[in-house]
Amino acid sequence: MKKFDVLTTGGVVVGLGLVLWGIVMGSPLSAFINYPGLLITLGGSFGALLVNFQMDQVKQVMKVTMQAIFEQKHDVSKLAEIFSGLAQRARREGLLALEDDMEQLDDPFLRNGLQMVVDGFEPESIRDIMETDIRALSMRHMMGQNLFKTWGTFAPAFGMIGTLIGLVQMLTALDDPEKIGPGMAVALLTTFYGVLLANLVLLPIAGKLEIRSEMEVSYREAIVDSLLALQAGINPRILQEKLKAYLSPQEREGPKEKKKPSEEAVVG
Repeated sequence: MKKFDVLTTGGVVVGLGLVLWGIVMGSPLSAFINYPGLLITLGGSFGALLVNFQMDQVKQVMKVTMQAIFEQKHDVSKLAEIFSGLAQRARREGLLALEDDMEQLDDPFLRNGLQMVVDGFEPESIRDIMETDIRALSMRHMMGQNLFKTWGTFAPAFGMIGTLIGLVQMLTALDDPEKIGPGMAVALLTTFYGVLLANLVLLPIAGKLEIRSEMEVSYREAIVDSLLALQAGINPRILQEKLKAYLSPQEREGPKEKKKPSEEAVVG
């Protein structure tokens, strides 16, 4: 199930809000609004993105952005419970009995892997097929990361291009003082827009996508190891302990139980 990630949107809102606050504390906000500068930075960097990537990859921008905003929760603790139940049933009734449990599994990757176990695939074949799937997933994720990383490098570059354009406009209008101001605004604000866009939005999204990809790959690797252990007839308790290797120290300890009032009184 996907969960809304408050940190992604909240971080952008907080960062942008503090920047705007810092601006209005020293000058009017209107002094930092320059439409030609925005066109040069946003339009130019997005145009370069179209040149760098194929159209079907660029179309994935919104989809990839949603992956940064909505987190797909991968609960290894719940996975350990699932495999513990599967292992217990397999020891009682055999691997073929697990075919009835596949309909209850929401994860297609886990369901397909369990189907191969029930069908009697060799362990090497199961690992090879599932690891190929993981590599393909990682490559798709890497494409989304590279898209935002590339955009994050283009934005400051086009900010500098806007600076050069503004300086040229300013130098060609030295005899007209009224045109020097707008040219200087374009020169300075395009760099500001490019740096802000890259370091507050584009590059952080690329970093968030990389973290999400690593988490999903680790989760799927846990599924592969558990399926092979299940096929080998490993003890359910050992299987649970094996999956603990994929948990953080805090998750291994689990939630701490609150002391009862009577216990707190005795301790005091």
